Amino acid sequence: MNQFKTLRASSLYCPKCKATQPVYEKLLLVLPDREVYDYLCRRCATSIGSREVKAGANAPQGLILP
Repeated sequence: MNQFKTLRASSLYCPKCKATQPVYEKLLLVLPDREVYDYLCRRCATSIGSREVKAGANAPQGLILP
């Protein structure tokens, strides 16, 4: 199912708040082959999940300076 490969969470269960809360995504780490994102609770800023995105064929391979 290709339609779920780019699924992004809008709310997740937060163990600190003890309820489902809206989340925001923060870029945590950029690697040559993937990017790692962290999901943070909007209410208390606790890290409650993560997701990895594999680099595509169109992704830049490095910084090019003039």
